[in-house]
Amino acid sequence: MKKIVFVLLFISSVTIVNAQDAPTPKAEKTNGVHLGIRAGLNLANIIRSDNNAASTQLKPGLNAAAFLEIPIVNGFSIQPEVQYSEKGYKTSGSYLGNPYEYTASSNFIEVPILAKISPAKGFGILVGPQYSFLTNTKYKFTSNTATYQNQVNNDNSNLRNNILGGVLGLEFSGESVVLDLRYSLDFQKNNEDGTSNSLKYKNQVLGISIGFRF
Repeated sequence: MKKIVFVLLFISSVTIVNAQDAPTPKAEKTNGVHLGIRAGLNLANIIRSDNNAASTQLKPGLNAAAFLEIPIVNGFSIQPEVQYSEKGYKTSGSYLGNPYEYTASSNFIEVPILAKISPAKGFGILVGPQYSFLTNTKYKFTSNTATYQNQVNNDNSNLRNNILGGVLGLEFSGESVVLDLRYSLDFQKNNEDGTSNSLKYKNQVLGISIGFRF
């Protein structure tokens, strides 16, 4: 997932440099405010910050959002959004010599406040903060002991409910259709007092979605 972030940064920087080298067009009036909706796929995982030996894998999920695009000047707008996002991870390891495997699924309502830079027609760079509200978390065990399952449920009963994060994305658009590719990362850990049996982590998500802007 780190390689994808580097690709997003590289494309953004190259596009901005090319836009700066191009002849400066005459000032144009900005268009009005646009309402949009989109939905798509999340590929979620976590960034670990503990010494737990468990391994984690990508977990697919859904995303759906409504957004407003508010032009400020030509080529720059503010885009507040309200988004439903499914995050989580898959993990496996051993506990007291017994193997375990489970999937953690966390559902969030998120409010990104993004700056949109449009160096070329039909192309935009999105960047900004995001505030996430945890609605629920579920664990699906495929291999475990009852003792470990109870330990995981107890350790994660006090997950952080409100998390500040950030978003970096690219947008490709036509007349009304929008294709959105973005990477989001939590700035805060899921909890501050994780035990040796629960994972301390930050959520990270690569999301792709398609929608319409009116």
